[in-house]
Amino acid sequence: MQRTLEKTDTELKNDVLSELKYDPSVKVSDIGVLAKNGTVTLNGYASSYNEKWEAVHATKRVAGVKAIADDIKIQLPASYHRTDTDIAAAAINQIEWSTTIPNGTVQATVRDGWITLEGQVEWWYQKNAAGDLVKQMAGVKGLTNSISISPKVTKNEVETDIKAAFKRSAMLDAEHIRVETSGNNVILHGQVRNYSEYDEAERVAWSEAGVSSVDNRLEVDWMF
Repeated sequence: MQRTLEKTDTELKNDVLSELKYDPSVKVSDIGVLAKNGTVTLNGYASSYNEKWEAVHATKRVAGVKAIADDIKIQLPASYHRTDTDIAAAAINQIEWSTTIPNGTVQATVRDGWITLEGQVEWWYQKNAAGDLVKQMAGVKGLTNSISISPKVTKNEVETDIKAAFKRSAMLDAEHIRVETSGNNVILHGQVRNYSEYDEAERVAWSEAGVSSVDNRLEVDWMF
């Protein structure tokens, strides 16, 4: 595989800024970027939790980013302010209206605009869907997704299925990723070339039925 020349701090900073500007969900004029030896620090302000999340996600897409320090603060516009009671009620309404999440499986607690989701579902995509629904709501300052996933398959099935999914993926180099399982907990070891592969490997692991946790120990090394 052909190697790419390592970026200077200035080049990496400019690439991150360009990616943030390219993302319409991020107001880049309020966000600062620092880069040093592959570590990118994001600071400044976001008008919502979702905008903050999108800024971090956009940064992960940039080649050469090895680590991210998220120092973005949320500064809600007056029109976004909601009481904790209003946010909790809206969160449950969003979840109950969803066709993806079984009714009665998720509970929401809100304190100072920070939502904590708890409960139990069968699949990772259901847990992820609940988080996606509430993180976009007005007034939300943060999210802790503590929804658990009930195990439905054996350890051998989990490991075999995830390895097969890695080999099928056009985005991943399965030869550099090792899958370890302990019950229904998955541990990923090895190397990936960028944060897109890092996130994709974790997404694939979570997509296996019954996986209750994924410990992503993959190292981002875009020179390998």
